Amino acid sequence: MDILSLVLLLLSVQWSWALEDPLLPFSEHLDPEHKVQLKWGFDEIQGTILFELTVSTSGWVGFGFSPKGGMTGADIVIGGVGAKGSYFTDRHAGGNSMPVIDQKQNYKLLSLTETDGKTVMKFQRSIEACDENDLTITNLPMKLIYAYGQTDDIMYHSTQRGTKELSLLKYMPRVNPPNSMYFDMTMINFTVPANQTHYHCKIMKAPTFDRKQHIYRVSESMNLTHMILNYPEICQSSSSLTYFHYVQIEPVITNFDLVHHLLLYRCPPSVTEPFEAECYTSLRTNLCMETIAVWGVGGGAFEFPEVAGLPIGGNVSDFFYRLEVHYNNANKSTGRVDNSGLRFYHTTELRQHDAAVLGAGLVIAPWYAIPPKAKSFLTYGMCDTAYFTKVLETPHDLQVFSVMLHTHLAGRKVRVGHFRGEKQIDFLAVDENYDFEYQDVTNLGKTKTVKLGDKLLVECTYSTENRSTLTWGGLSTTDEMCLAFLFYYPAMNLSGCMSFPNTTTLRSEMGTPGLNTWLNMMSTKTWNDTSINQYQQTLKRIDQLIVIADSFKNISRNTGLIPNLSVIPSAPCMSGCDTKNLALLWLLLCLLVQFMQKYN
Repeated sequence: MDILSLVLLLLSVQWSWALEDPLLPFSEHLDPEHKVQLKWGFDEIQGTILFELTVSTSGWVGFGFSPKGGMTGADIVIGGVGAKGSYFTDRHAGGNSMPVIDQKQNYKLLSLTETDGKTVMKFQRSIEACDENDLTITNLPMKLIYAYGQTDDIMYHSTQRGTKELSLLKYMPRVNPPNSMYFDMTMINFTVPANQTHYHCKIMKAPTFDRKQHIYRVSESMNLTHMILNYPEICQSSSSLTYFHYVQIEPVITNFDLVHHLLLYRCPPSVTEPFEAECYTSLRTNLCMETIAVWGVGGGAFEFPEVAGLPIGGNVSDFFYRLEVHYNNANKSTGRVDNSGLRFYHTTELRQHDAAVLGAGLVIAPWYAIPPKAKSFLTYGMCDTAYFTKVLETPHDLQVFSVMLHTHLAGRKVRVGHFRGEKQIDFLAVDENYDFEYQDVTNLGKTKTVKLGDKLLVECTYSTENRSTLTWGGLSTTDEMCLAFLFYYPAMNLSGCMSFPNTTTLRSEMGTPGLNTWLNMMSTKTWNDTSINQYQQTLKRIDQLIVIADSFKNISRNTGLIPNLSVIPSAPCMSGCDTKNLALLWLLLCLLVQFMQKYN
């Protein structure tokens, strides 16, 4: 009975992976006939990339990277399942001849099966080249080559080969929603003030689709660019109004020199009227804080994975949304009119999961000071998911697939550490060369699971060597932030999960319990390497106020301490002799099945 239970468990695991493998989120057919499919995922932090090649053949299969699209100089793997079992080799090609087996086998085979006329080869390698016969996988588009035979005799492939150019590490799926179904949520003829920093907010409703009339119904407070007609199959509910999954978001920018970032928030049910004003000057704009979409300067369009989409409109049509535009008018120009915002593309069918965005990091609030003359000053913001239960009835794990990291002008690095059981298990995201002028939503390369109870630590590194005064936390471009916007599924009614040092403890630790005394001390203090380091260590050591907010402005305040963030070393070059746990499990499963067949 125990053996049967183990077999069933292994089969269920194998089946669940077959349905959806979070480690292989990307997929492309390499040939026009769809006989060769490549799935992949990567981990830039660990420095590895994972492939699964499925080919409609019972013979050998080959896959590789080519400098120019041909055999010459190509980095190739060839594998298959023959009469004596599976075979798999790392090779290189000098020309149009049989590829030579590399002395160093730098690809790791994970599994290799042949069933129903299809060969599936799953393997892993380092992103960087491990020897002179390998090619480094770069952020630029690369020419992928493939070939296969009908038998396991590796010989000339004839016409069963091809080339396709893909950007593996900066992949953007090409999903073209039929008939360009989209709408815009933008500012309308807004005159940008002649101030260096201005946050403008506009509260509006998203459009809804009327199934009976087959048209969008739009509030006067928004700009609808494209009308959708005669698409009754779009509707996903029994009511006359439905919601869509929006699968691609792109910026609509009219003044690239002024618009620094865009944010779209969902408002709580208490917000029932359109409104427009400078952000954070009215209680009405402060109510809408559940992040739905985000764009930063230098970024482009963003697309959701095939299993998830962003729900807007329809069944959630009672909600209003707040569009926030941060204008960075460095030259204080006058009379500039702006119509910037976001464009949302949707599909005709709902996807498997609703997606959402969770804001993590350091609470944006005054009294957080970064000293001047600092070469490398660290700040921390922590999210403890154990406290989700304080604001949600049925919280669940997060499947995080993308992230946008955000600081202002002094930011140099951003890292998001992932902790489980007080131990760091990974980095969720890392940007060691943060650029204020290029802030994009970054695909993680694979879906990472954040379990309930895990902690996420957002660490920001700042340089204030050229500043002579304190830099405060705040909204201005010359102020600072330390944020990570996490794109995940399935969606929860969460707005933010952030922390802030206990200011009472901080002032007490620094010997200045009074606020005014502390402010005076901070402003007149002699800042050098020693005093900067002491202040930084104090900020990290003291207790932190952890704030969890749901979509309806319910807030839970808790306390915690900042864990130590370490450096996880990159994985070494792959070895063909290594054996993956998955292969061992699969072998064990086969042996158990054979045992049961023999003795039952």
